[in-house]
Amino acid sequence: MVISHLAIKYKRKAWFSVAKDFSEDAMVLYDFDKVPALVVFHPNYNQQSVFYGPFEDEFLGDFIKQNLIPLAVPMNRETLKLLSDDDRKIVLTIMEDENEEKSQKLIKLLKAAASANRDLVFGYVGVKQWDEFANTFGANEDTNFPKLIIWNGDEQYFTVIGYESLDEEEDQSSQISRFLEGYREGRMEKKMIKGPSFMDYMNVISIAAVFIIVFLVAILMLIRRLSTHDDNKPRKDIYDDDDDDEGEEESSAESPESDYEVRKKED
Repeated sequence: MVISHLAIKYKRKAWFSVAKDFSEDAMVLYDFDKVPALVVFHPNYNQQSVFYGPFEDEFLGDFIKQNLIPLAVPMNRETLKLLSDDDRKIVLTIMEDENEEKSQKLIKLLKAAASANRDLVFGYVGVKQWDEFANTFGANEDTNFPKLIIWNGDEQYFTVIGYESLDEEEDQSSQISRFLEGYREGRMEKKMIKGPSFMDYMNVISIAAVFIIVFLVAILMLIRRLSTHDDNKPRKDIYDDDDDDEGEEESSAESPESDYEVRKKED
């Protein structure tokens, strides 16, 4: 079965479950209206996608691979790990603050664009949330937000000529569409990042993980050593103390008789 093969392939990145019987409430909850259907659900981001086929290896595999990450993913160290095995280019939107109302509206537009352009990954980052990462793309030198760039994870990124940033006074959905058209037509300008590349960030994460593991192993070894030291430490036996006390009592009891014998000999 195709789904079983893909479940084994992606077992470290996703949970797979098969449901044969389900209620209408479940169909409403997961937003599908016919079967068979494959539902991808990201509980951390409250996002889901539905696939109705064809359920062949190539099409099903592409759908699962493209939906291992959400439609529009916030950039952080955890999501960078997810992107490490994805060879698609990243449409990165840089905004001032992800939590602002205008930013949330823009994120919804990005999700819609991502749904129609599955060959690209759509990500976003707020300068307020992760300024170090945003500044590698010149966010600290530009006050025109939100910015749109194309990034493939290395030291280079691209801006689309005429659409380096979005005008909040105009229809942003149309601007995103024109940005994507410019990208596909090759109307881009190449630039260099000013900080760690994607792989550099991943190496930092890996080094930090190794450091944590080494630290935990050292703590466990120290605890084990202290425990072994306590076990080997000599202890005074209670029974030996009792024997010593009894010996002292017997010695004290015998002492008067011994004194009597000494006096008799002297007489």
